[in-house]
Amino acid sequence: MSLSVGIIGLPNVGKSTIFNALTNATVASENYAFCTIDPNHGIVQVPDNRIDIINSYIPTEKIIYNSIEFVDIAGLVKGASTGEGLGNKFLSQIRNVDAIVHVVRCFDNKDITHVDGSINPVRDIETINTELILKDIESIDKRVKSVEKLARSGDKDAKTEFTLLTKISDHLNSGDLIINLDLTDEEKITLKSFALLTSKPMIFVANISDEDLMGQSNEHATALSDYAKSKEKSVIELSGSIEMEIAGMDKEDQKEFLNEYGLKESGLHRMIRYAYRILNLETFFTAGPKEIRAWSISRGATAPNAAGVIHSDFERGFIKAEIYNIEDLVEFKTEEKIKGAGKLRQEGKDYIINDGDIIFFKFNV
Repeated sequence: MSLSVGIIGLPNVGKSTIFNALTNATVASENYAFCTIDPNHGIVQVPDNRIDIINSYIPTEKIIYNSIEFVDIAGLVKGASTGEGLGNKFLSQIRNVDAIVHVVRCFDNKDITHVDGSINPVRDIETINTELILKDIESIDKRVKSVEKLARSGDKDAKTEFTLLTKISDHLNSGDLIINLDLTDEEKITLKSFALLTSKPMIFVANISDEDLMGQSNEHATALSDYAKSKEKSVIELSGSIEMEIAGMDKEDQKEFLNEYGLKESGLHRMIRYAYRILNLETFFTAGPKEIRAWSISRGATAPNAAGVIHSDFERGFIKAEIYNIEDLVEFKTEEKIKGAGKLRQEGKDYIINDGDIIFFKFNV
């Protein structure tokens, strides 16, 4: 399952620094607007300590984690929806991602310029949101023109689409993102074909200073947190410069460094896991002496759907799935004891996958 997350924000908020730390890349990160022109892409492992837990009970030759593609998109500015600062190009790049990480500057540094001359996270978010909304309004208006005549002629499908477009247009013109609009399941399916910017799930990343990471009060991060709560959005606080330091260390040095800051894990690890979550994904595992592997699947998927993630032949010839959960493995230690306790289940085509299931598929093609 190939999924991508776009990293967006104003210029000079730390997007490329965070991307570099994520991917151990050497993407340019300089103190001037539009340092990034073409989007940078990087595949990142999804941290999941459950794989280590499984491996402690089932020794294996190879471990494969889930992964997500992150895309570093150039800074957007006021007027981007009308082409300001190459805005049309940058906004079109957002269409191709599945979710958005919005990096917001919450640190003071006189040596790093801000496009608006001051630090104000809520203003910055609203600047970006306004440009995304304006671009979506433009897209909706074009689509309305193409279906309106057909809808008025009585075409049933066109009438349904026109009604949905009108609903979305009214919502956008009220100044809100589509992701916050209540839609039916059928409307959500239709919405996907529109490829609208504000329909994508989003989390905020507060880029704070090193000192703030040590617990120093940060009014900018507090303002962002209050704003996010009011919009029912998540916020991850991290320091881009610290994350760059961590990225260059081995695992043991990373642990020691994080302990000094009183952290259990890096901010980037939390960001990756949150990005995975807002994509509405769950994880199931396959485990054996040759390989332990994590697999991504949409929440609510069935056992045959999960089989298809591994290979289309598995789904086509699905017979049944032998399933237990990682909690059973922790409790009973071995697959033999899990079976003896009656926890190894035989499930058919209607079974809904649970996060943490360990599965062996039986199929015939």
